[in-house]
Amino acid sequence: MPPSSVREARPVAQKTAWYRPARSSGLLGRSPRDAAAVLLGTVLITLRGSQLGRWVVDDAAITFAYARSIDEGLGPVQQAGSPPVEGYSNPTWLALLVLGRRLGLFDHRTYFGVPDQVLYPKALGVLCTLGILIAISRVARRSVSNSWVVVLFCGVFLAGNMSFVAWMFSGLENPLYALLATLTGAVLARALLENRLTATGPAVMTGLLALMAALTRPDGAVLAAAYPVALLLRVRRATLGESARAAAWAVAAFVVPFAAFLGWRYAVFGRLVPNTALAKAQDTPTWESFAGTGSLLSFAGWTAVLAGALVTGAALGRPGPVRTALPGPLVPLALTLAAFGVLNPDWMRMFRFATPVWALASLAVGIALTDQVERGSQRARIVAGVTVCTALLVSWSGQRERAASFQAHPTLPVCHVAHRYGAVFNEYAKRLQLTRGTLLAPDLGGTLLTSDLAVRDLAGLTEPTIADAYANRDMAALRHHVLTTLRPTFIHTHGVWVTTPGLTVSRLTAAGYIRLYSEGTGGDWVRADAVPDPRRLAATRSWAAREVPRVLNQYKKNPNEACGQLRPGLTLTAARPKSIGDAAAFRAGSRRPKLRRWA
Repeated sequence: MPPSSVREARPVAQKTAWYRPARSSGLLGRSPRDAAAVLLGTVLITLRGSQLGRWVVDDAAITFAYARSIDEGLGPVQQAGSPPVEGYSNPTWLALLVLGRRLGLFDHRTYFGVPDQVLYPKALGVLCTLGILIAISRVARRSVSNSWVVVLFCGVFLAGNMSFVAWMFSGLENPLYALLATLTGAVLARALLENRLTATGPAVMTGLLALMAALTRPDGAVLAAAYPVALLLRVRRATLGESARAAAWAVAAFVVPFAAFLGWRYAVFGRLVPNTALAKAQDTPTWESFAGTGSLLSFAGWTAVLAGALVTGAALGRPGPVRTALPGPLVPLALTLAAFGVLNPDWMRMFRFATPVWALASLAVGIALTDQVERGSQRARIVAGVTVCTALLVSWSGQRERAASFQAHPTLPVCHVAHRYGAVFNEYAKRLQLTRGTLLAPDLGGTLLTSDLAVRDLAGLTEPTIADAYANRDMAALRHHVLTTLRPTFIHTHGVWVTTPGLTVSRLTAAGYIRLYSEGTGGDWVRADAVPDPRRLAATRSWAAREVPRVLNQYKKNPNEACGQLRPGLTLTAARPKSIGDAAAFRAGSRRPKLRRWA
């Protein structure tokens, strides 16, 4: 038998000359180079993420608020006294936040000036990054001789991709989704290499990973198709029955617990889908929907996409372990890419839904390129190496401007929302002597964490009736619900939240609302009959004209400035602080959340 370092192209059998299962000695393997590559890649990605400072996107704080409520025994509600509404679509990520809060690691204190509301979700991002690179390492060790090269390539590739880095450290569920997708690809690849694809273990494992992915993001359910598709690519007449049994195990591992979850969801919330899904009014997929995939590939750089496809195609054309393993990451890559294409365009920048695509693509291209370098001719090695490196440099050069723009002004920081809607409207209520009331606004996360008012969501994520109106494209029903049924004490509108629901100046004025602050065609409104002392309106307007522009200007100057722990009762003090990040400029009305029940 030839030496194990020589990988001959021979048919797959129980044991072959080119494939010998590596003896496992821990997650990072036997080679210190593998461990070093995993740790170095994690450090590179984390350092790139640190360039975003303390930024956490506001949507992440919606889940933070639910974690706070659940941990305090209030159930899945956005605030004390609110009805149960599934205003989140990431139950597994929510569970990690609840666990962190229960352990005192999240939503409790500040470490070295950084609140754990920032540190904990970013630490989860680091751990998921480490898990992704470990999974890549374990596949690479079974596929190529120099597995550390694959891991290092993936670490450098992912660290250079701001789309991947930004959403891994945004506070949202992206890190967990990317990890689950990568683990699915790794399990499939190892099962293919070990000729165990039809075994019960890989079948059940992929089903459970798909279950967790579906409970992390709704589009994660596409990974339930990964194992059946991989089976179809390998099915033979002689193994048809065995493949059918394995597929049944995988489907059962996904369907049975997911059906139980749907039953619980319907019993608690009265819906079979998250309320967020209805609010976002996902269109029925068409061929035109896949235009979003083209924009994603354009962001990656067509030269890089073409080079990666050529290297991967060359590996698939050469018998060996890499050709055997590649369907493992390629199948979930194709599924997550298709899911990205059919989703409605996201208002957040930098391709928020593409995080697993980058991780799986780096794994596939990494092992294909390393295989080409190890087993190709000298000319092929040079051509492959130069082509891929040049393509990556061109890609990174093309992304640089967009990455710098995002780094300077990332998508809607939670601190800005907490100040603009939580603190400002708390001040309005205080100055108008309103001891209780409601606030309708479209930006929710930071508002929920800091407001003393009962918050209502103009975007519909946590408001079933508003979500139904968006789903049905019935803006008349939405306006009727807001202005006749809800009649919130305060309303904030701006931009599309004026034009889409039609909450114009004339309609709000006719409904009995008075504008406290003008912001374009929208602004801050209060219901006139809710103000006990109308004489305070003029003073409150004067205060708003002075203080609200300062909050807005500070956000424009430094959107990443810190805001400390976010607690109910946050207000702006009468004294003007030097900067919005000065902790002395803000005071919390209570160190503990106010569990106020609203009628």
